[in-house]
Amino acid sequence: MTDASGTGSATAGAPPVRVLILGAGDWAGQHAREYAAMPGARVVAAVDNRPVTLAAYLVEHGIERGFASLDEALAWGGFDAASNVTPDAVHHATTLALLDAGKHVLCEKPLAPEHALAREMAEAATAAGLVNAVNLRYRAIPAFATAQAMVAVGDIGAVRHVEAAYLQSWLMQPAWGDWRTDPTWLWRVSTAHGSTGVLGDVGIHILDLAAFVAGGDPVELSCRLKTFGKVAGDRIGEYVLDANDSAVMHLEFDNGAIGTVTATRFAAGHHNDLYVRVYGDLGGLEAGYENQAWRLRACVGEDALTATWREVPAIAVPNVWERFIGAIRGGPVVQPDFARGAALQRWLDDAVDSDRRRGTREG
Repeated sequence: MTDASGTGSATAGAPPVRVLILGAGDWAGQHAREYAAMPGARVVAAVDNRPVTLAAYLVEHGIERGFASLDEALAWGGFDAASNVTPDAVHHATTLALLDAGKHVLCEKPLAPEHALAREMAEAATAAGLVNAVNLRYRAIPAFATAQAMVAVGDIGAVRHVEAAYLQSWLMQPAWGDWRTDPTWLWRVSTAHGSTGVLGDVGIHILDLAAFVAGGDPVELSCRLKTFGKVAGDRIGEYVLDANDSAVMHLEFDNGAIGTVTATRFAAGHHNDLYVRVYGDLGGLEAGYENQAWRLRACVGEDALTATWREVPAIAVPNVWERFIGAIRGGPVVQPDFARGAALQRWLDDAVDSDRRRGTREG
């Protein structure tokens, strides 16, 4: 049983889950803030191999212990669970080390650069009997959670068409920092520095949301990836700017629906916006998250005859951090888990293969 926060009322008297945060970069701050807001969790240590970055992170978030390596943290061992906020290419090795040490793991997406490695992580977590989750946080936005529930109970009938997009513009403006000079962003456009491009960075979010809301998984997929020239020579210092900037996928789902899923870093006017539109034989739903505000509209029943759209109130659900801690404290099994993360990686691999085959045909 869990309370409203998802942190587990059945164990309300138990000590808080001791959490290690692996990686002290920009997004690791969000992990620290989420755990700090929960009575059932306490961040006890952080790991980063950059001394200055680590020291500043510990001070900012009031964390007592810092370690220069995961090996040092594991030797200490004074934690129950970990948030893995390392770069994409590091997730596999570090997560396996944590699981081998008996630690529950919430890992950032994507789980690994390829499906075989992600599947190994999922199998290791299952074999160890440990709580595991992948941070696909947009599922907890009320508009998407409510749309998924409405589709599941048949409010729009049999799903026929899906349209979903994740729109960013940080390659065009400095709202989050200048990507040309800030390593926080620059690494994301260089495959040699661990980036899987827009496809692995945010494409995974919108692909998951499309399938989640529509109630079906992809069975056929084709994709076009595009890397645009951004600076002379497509290089800044040691960073070769070769990661994909835009992705367009065409899909068929196992419930019979077809649709498109797109992601781009060149959507002027959109800092970090998402939408999923799902249409069935009895109506449609349009769920969106724009300028950090959500919106859900429905055209169902008699309204479908007049193309009348109405705002729909949405339900609040626990976020992925709350579900992760809740599961450790005896609550429901957390979703999305590593098995879901591995399935998503298989579809991302298929997308890359599809684009590669297109290039081969053109050549």
